[in-house]
Amino acid sequence: MVHDFIEQESSPPIFPASSNCLAMDHQAKYFALQEILGKMTEAEAKVLDSVLKHMRSNKEVEKTSSFKKWLVMNLKIDGFNASICQTSWVTSLGCPAGDYEYIEIIVLKEENGKTKSSRLIVDIEFRSQFELARPTPSYKELTDTLPTIFIGSEEKLNNIISLLCSAAKQSLRERGLYVPPWRTTTYMQSKWLKVTANSKNNIGYRENKEAKSGSHHGFSIWSPPMVKPKRRDLSSGGGGSALSSQFSNMGINCC
Repeated sequence: MVHDFIEQESSPPIFPASSNCLAMDHQAKYFALQEILGKMTEAEAKVLDSVLKHMRSNKEVEKTSSFKKWLVMNLKIDGFNASICQTSWVTSLGCPAGDYEYIEIIVLKEENGKTKSSRLIVDIEFRSQFELARPTPSYKELTDTLPTIFIGSEEKLNNIISLLCSAAKQSLRERGLYVPPWRTTTYMQSKWLKVTANSKNNIGYRENKEAKSGSHHGFSIWSPPMVKPKRRDLSSGGGGSALSSQFSNMGINCC
């Protein structure tokens, strides 16, 4: 509700130079999204069949943490290496703090005589993450195309995020609304995708609680760089403090 209220704070609408350009841009996004969603690997199809089977048998249960745990347990019974991932990040220079929970499955594949692992992201509330207050018809058509249950690789998800966030920005501006920080590509990526210390778009940190028990599943836990105290040169007469010197030498990642 808070998000919807802020999104309704209006600003002067930004109209495209040509409605034809807008229509062509939407058409390109629509077909690109269909192409991304239309490609499904054998591993993704097997996971989807298992998820749908169990969800049909438990229709009345709300999609809470308990339900996700129940689903993970049943996916494990079906032979999948499934676990719950919980990510969180702190506020950083205008980016609001947040947390999110989804399921991941580690898939092993033989390539050139070597076993490689990859992760599949399973989100049973996927479409709702991209919904906007007062969307344009074009944007609603895109979100209606999204599946309620997403199963796919990080690359596939990242392509969807980039496309939908660009369309969301256009939709909000057409409605004369500000683009809030939780609708940016960086914020949306932080829900599902890895963030490392070297990432230019790093939002503070992300934490995978599975990693605390020793099961990292490919996540990198971010920790702030160590800053060595800088000694104050008392012989110079003392302009400025050691603390201010430290701050001037620290790099801060932002959105």
